[in-house]
Amino acid sequence: MTGHRLDNIDRKIMAELQADGRMTNVELASRIGISAPPCLRRVRALEEAGFIKNYHAFVDAKSLGFDVQVFVMVGLITQAEPELTTFVEKCQSWPLVRECHMLNGEIDFILKCVAPDLSTFQTFLTAELTAAPNVASVKTSLVIRVAKDTPGVPFEYVKELPESG
Repeated sequence: MTGHRLDNIDRKIMAELQADGRMTNVELASRIGISAPPCLRRVRALEEAGFIKNYHAFVDAKSLGFDVQVFVMVGLITQAEPELTTFVEKCQSWPLVRECHMLNGEIDFILKCVAPDLSTFQTFLTAELTAAPNVASVKTSLVIRVAKDTPGVPFEYVKELPESG
């Protein structure tokens, strides 16, 4: 991300694409107030600089039959780098684990998991997660209701970034 200075137009482009990544370049340019060719150049530059990493569809898990969402707090026996790497690789291989965050504090990792039902999650929990090497403790919290689920960043707080490099 070196060598790229974000200006107000860049922030507007990213905010619009974050809200709707499927819009055409012409629509994006119209919303931003610039013509299509420079808009496309800016989008490509933001992608190449690593500010825009990918485009995704926000899929409704419940409508696909994933009725269970659980946050899992994991404590490890040791936090030596090789063991941390091994645990992260394990998390990346488990389809039910949708997010994995290493934390500072009482727990080492928090995982966001989805499953079609409690039985499927319980099988994952007992057969895979608690059986994984270096796992010392596991605490789970079943999600009752999602009050907010907003991906991305709040662009109203993104300031102009100085050029680096």
